[in-house]
Amino acid sequence: MRALAVLLLSAALLADALAARNVTGGRRRNPGRPGLGNRQGDPAYDEDFVGPSDPNYEVVTTPRDNLSGPAPIPEDPNCVCVPYYQCDANQNVNQDGEGIIDIRIKEGGCPHYLDFCCSLQNGNVSPTPPTSTSEPSYPDLPTQEPPRPQPPTRPPPPTTDFHPTPPPQQMQCGVRNPEGVGFRITGGEDGEAQFGEFPWMVAILQQEKIDDQAKPLNLYQCGGALIHPQVVLTGAHCVAGKQPNLLKIRAGEWDTQTTKEVYAHQDRGVASIIAHPQFNPRSLHNDIALLILLDPVQVGGHIGVICLPEQDQVFDYKRCFASGWGKDKFEQDGQYQVILKKRDLPIVPNPECQELLRKTRLGAYFLLDASFICAGGEPGRDTCKGDGGSPLVCPIDNEPNRYYHAGIVAWGIDCGLANIPAVYSSVARFRNWIDNELSKLNVDTSGYRA
Repeated sequence: MRALAVLLLSAALLADALAARNVTGGRRRNPGRPGLGNRQGDPAYDEDFVGPSDPNYEVVTTPRDNLSGPAPIPEDPNCVCVPYYQCDANQNVNQDGEGIIDIRIKEGGCPHYLDFCCSLQNGNVSPTPPTSTSEPSYPDLPTQEPPRPQPPTRPPPPTTDFHPTPPPQQMQCGVRNPEGVGFRITGGEDGEAQFGEFPWMVAILQQEKIDDQAKPLNLYQCGGALIHPQVVLTGAHCVAGKQPNLLKIRAGEWDTQTTKEVYAHQDRGVASIIAHPQFNPRSLHNDIALLILLDPVQVGGHIGVICLPEQDQVFDYKRCFASGWGKDKFEQDGQYQVILKKRDLPIVPNPECQELLRKTRLGAYFLLDASFICAGGEPGRDTCKGDGGSPLVCPIDNEPNRYYHAGIVAWGIDCGLANIPAVYSSVARFRNWIDNELSKLNVDTSGYRA
């Protein structure tokens, strides 16, 4: 009996001592910071460890950082909690999107931009399909071929390479042809541009020999815009570091899979590349370049030049057009376009755009560089992979059928997501630079002045 009494007395004294120390379960409360565990540690146990299955343990929850509002670490006011990919190699917050942004350039891996790099199952590298005793199954084919645009009826050409003479030379810059040139397609439901609708639009191609082919292939690289019969404006990320003699541009292109358009396209070699000296290939700051052609293109109805805005001209809230042959969506099943596509998009002011982008994986400390403008943010309407370098054009006040070159497709966060605009290089930001570079070459700049 005496032993039992001593044991009960000892238990009671121990309970009183625990209560006096204000210990709950395995975590000591910090009276100075309610609801937060003491981060100084304890030699007896790890205070960050709690046992949620034990009813005697107090499970303390700490507010989790999110993309739009990271919280400072209490012990170090100079540090903030951000997702790991927002912290650069020097342990500084990534504020310019390096390594996070989706650059609007075609993916590598395959020589042709319409090819897709697809993994082989079970490591089988043989192009010969496995032998099967059963008939292979194929998806049902459509009962009829989808309608394709047809040129107006005309006498058959004398040769397969014949094309009619284009309409008279275009006298003004920035003239859009909303009804097309030579013919008009009808029934387009996926944003197809009319033939010649955006006469300044060019495809930038790289000539490359594949295997033992005698004739090099023309591999699509990016889009661009004619600002002079002998000068193309594009993104520096499309052409920086490339050899000019391997590049050429194609003006007057529309359907990339045929040469049967009413008027022929024109190819021109590239003599030199002038990229902005402050171009940053990771953040894409100052993403602008000029291609000087070996020979000028012949300007006609389906080939023309775009007007350039004045230095620092603002286009906020205007609805503008982007055009290109890039993917229709970001996912793996996104397809590059055969026929030139167009999208009308609203210009989003830079402060508003920065706030929207901070709600993405770029994080709350992202800073939108002054060399950019933004457009889009409407679901399903956007530029995407492969559209890099292509023009964003905005209507000239009081001349709704004429356009300024407002932006160059640069990067974005995925494609076509609501409230996430895409980012373009601001042409107005670089108007003086363009003028200065072309004046060094004695190029007449009056043609792109509205």
